Amino acid sequence: MKGQARITASVYSSHVPAIGAAIDLGKTGEPYWQPLFAGYEPSKQWMREHLPDVVFLVYNDHATNFDLGVIPTFAIGTAAEFEPADEGYGPRPVPKVVGHPELASHIAQSVIQQDFDLTIVNDLKVDHGLTVPMNLLFGSPAAWPVKVIPFHVNVVQYPVPSGARCFALGQAIRRAIESYDEPLKVQIWGTGGMSHQLQGPRAGLINAEWDNKFLDRLIADPKNLATLPHIEYVREAGSEGIELVMWLIARGAMADVTGGRAPTVAHRFFHVPASNTAVGHLILEENQP
Repeated sequence: MKGQARITASVYSSHVPAIGAAIDLGKTGEPYWQPLFAGYEPSKQWMREHLPDVVFLVYNDHATNFDLGVIPTFAIGTAAEFEPADEGYGPRPVPKVVGHPELASHIAQSVIQQDFDLTIVNDLKVDHGLTVPMNLLFGSPAAWPVKVIPFHVNVVQYPVPSGARCFALGQAIRRAIESYDEPLKVQIWGTGGMSHQLQGPRAGLINAEWDNKFLDRLIADPKNLATLPHIEYVREAGSEGIELVMWLIARGAMADVTGGRAPTVAHRFFHVPASNTAVGHLILEENQP
């Protein structure tokens, strides 16, 4: 027996589009941006030392592939590769994303049999929601050093999935990965957030105190955090703060949720502002029994 795939860590990061623009335009060393990028340097080093085979990356499409015509609640990318999307100013100058169709198809089969309805997508272009976190953790290589399974969650058009549903989905994804008969090291990433609002009278809202309490609870009490109602995300973290439910998918995939050992906090970082958004980042390293 070759051994099973296993989750080695969960990674959480905001995916602010202006971060991608700063990288693409060579502005990362400017006084405004330098503190933010410095906060990810320990993560880049950690990633070099803990490089996975596959990243299961939870993000939301920003009306690039899915618009008001069709918006799946959960969609998994099962293709062999995914090109960077043109979000209105040309595709970002980043490498194409190489998928893992075999593991993606296995996860789809397993998770659907666990009663979660997934949309299977074989033609998918990936936008800043996926590529910005890749830059933050891997820099700007000629080719990404890992394979990636994109996993889209609708947090743009209501109704959106509850935190509890996302948390349970993370547990189902863990069971799916652990039943894959190949000794792959897999990381699961949750992206988006933290507090921000892009329109209306509260545009520019940032709630740093609430954000940091969210990080505290994500580490120490994720089960109760998953019961947070949508209205609290919107009221406290702004209309786009609802993206944080995607972090609960990644957290639900960790072993301690079902009685295993608590993860190790490898790195934690919080910064405001990046554009008009709070940036949060966390790495939780799995402790094997």
